[in-house]
Amino acid sequence: MKNKSTIKHKGLVLPLIVEKGSNGLYIIECPILEGCFTQGKTIDEALKNIREVIELILPEKENQDILKNYNPHELSFHTITL
Repeated sequence: MKNKSTIKHKGLVLPLIVEKGSNGLYIIECPILEGCFTQGKTIDEALKNIREVIELILPEKENQDILKNYNPHELSFHTITL
């Protein structure tokens, strides 16, 4: 069952960073929520895991404050090769 915080934020779009580690696992992080990261053997597993992590930490006051003020107009992620 979803908690009240999850229902309150239904439809909210959060940024995620996904990286495949040298061990073959996918590491996924939500950079706007401190300490919000997990991993999985596949991208789908990692996405399922990060959703669970977010649902667990949403009730924390600090995260409620972050989300209350989070309203980006545009998001983008870029990489460069050196």
